[in-house]
Amino acid sequence: MTMLDLGPQTRIVARLAESVTDDQLTADTPCPDLAVRNLLGHILSLSVAFRDAARKELGATTDSDPNSAVPDLGPGWRAELPKRLDELADAWREPAAWTGDTRAGGVDLPGAVAGAVVADELVIHGWDLARATGQDYAPDPAALDSAFGFLHAAAGDPDRGNGLFGPVVPVPENAPPLDRALGLSGRDPGWRPQPRG
Repeated sequence: MTMLDLGPQTRIVARLAESVTDDQLTADTPCPDLAVRNLLGHILSLSVAFRDAARKELGATTDSDPNSAVPDLGPGWRAELPKRLDELADAWREPAAWTGDTRAGGVDLPGAVAGAVVADELVIHGWDLARATGQDYAPDPAALDSAFGFLHAAAGDPDRGNGLFGPVVPVPENAPPLDRALGLSGRDPGWRPQPRG
């Protein structure tokens, strides 16, 4: 069992979200068919789901398929999101979160795997949010290391182009770790929003 403090990465994501302006909520993101508001809604939902997965409080939040509906934001999201991110980090500070089995997204999995999945979600979606809104981004190194390890294992043989979240985007072996993780997640590290109008 390798525990990871998610707090540094949840704080990074919270700061990114805090800087999003209302007019950016409809902007495109690297996630196909998701605007910034939908991406933030997804981050909010996954924070609750993986908080409950860490606590082994299985039910509606841990059983929902994240692809079953396009997530969105409620009017109080600016206050709710940082609170849920803090709760997520606190829940994964408990050693019991990393042991035994749990469930997230309707999938049963070991606690340690669920911890790696949520680290991946926070790192990759942090980049999505930063890139979509023109913000600088440097993920927590420990969370990035966990995310990369998870994505590399999930991709199987990256040379065959298989990926958990879409076809692997080829990235040079000497590229920065974040770019390599993004490629394994099916993202082009060079993605930029298209000009509107």
